[in-house]
Amino acid sequence: MSTASVPTLALNNGTSIPQLGFGTFKIPPEQTRDLVTVALETGYRHLDTAQMYRNERGVGDAIAAAGLPRDELFVTTKLNNAFHAHDDALAAFDRSLDELQLDHVDLFLIHWPLPAVDRYVEAWGALEEIYRSGRARAIGVSNFEPRHLRRLLAETTVVPAVNQVEVHPWLGNEEVRAVDAEHDIVTEAWSPLGRGRVLEDPTIARIAADHDRTPAQVVLRWHVERGDVVFPKSVTPARIAENFGLFDFTLSDADMADITGLDRGERIGSHPEEMNDTGR
Repeated sequence: MSTASVPTLALNNGTSIPQLGFGTFKIPPEQTRDLVTVALETGYRHLDTAQMYRNERGVGDAIAAAGLPRDELFVTTKLNNAFHAHDDALAAFDRSLDELQLDHVDLFLIHWPLPAVDRYVEAWGALEEIYRSGRARAIGVSNFEPRHLRRLLAETTVVPAVNQVEVHPWLGNEEVRAVDAEHDIVTEAWSPLGRGRVLEDPTIARIAADHDRTPAQVVLRWHVERGDVVFPKSVTPARIAENFGLFDFTLSDADMADITGLDRGERIGSHPEEMNDTGR
């Protein structure tokens, strides 16, 4: 499938982001280069990593070996929880560029707000400096609840371009998505397949059979048609290719409503109000 088939969304600063990317969460560092290479060969041009994943070097090695024009790639990384202090955030970003072997990233995110630590506004100030320097084409947040977003909007200058949060059929996260949309912030869905748990849901299985598609393809297509950015992770080349096959079929309004109706508020990961681990 051609990379041209992947739609893009406009961020609030005019930058475009591919709606489908390749996620690297929990990919071991020693496997990262090979799997990102498979993703790039499949046609993915959006790569999502993080300082916390400890695999930025492998992502950078794969990018360097691929030899693709830099402007064909969209690379995201995220600030480690230990580095919310202003100067620490700046230094951590420099290390990410070194690991990725790039002179800029396309998107840099605060990974978690850490409300009990209460330094995410300070960290955002550092991200604004990075953005103004041109070394990040856009900046955003991850796992921010509405109150965290509203505080940033009240106390800082640059509106986040993206909010990357847990979203899947069992957790629509509609309140966060609504606040994002109100401020022209693109929602990115992490754990889009609910770490595989939603794929055995009878409703999804039925819709997949109706379209002669896999359950994963149906769920990812649901995300795309909702207007979210999605970046599934796999360590299996066949599934990396399968997850790319989303753009030659559509779901009906009834299909979309049935999948959306599966929402039961069930989280797979930590709640952002309860995650305060700095790793120190």
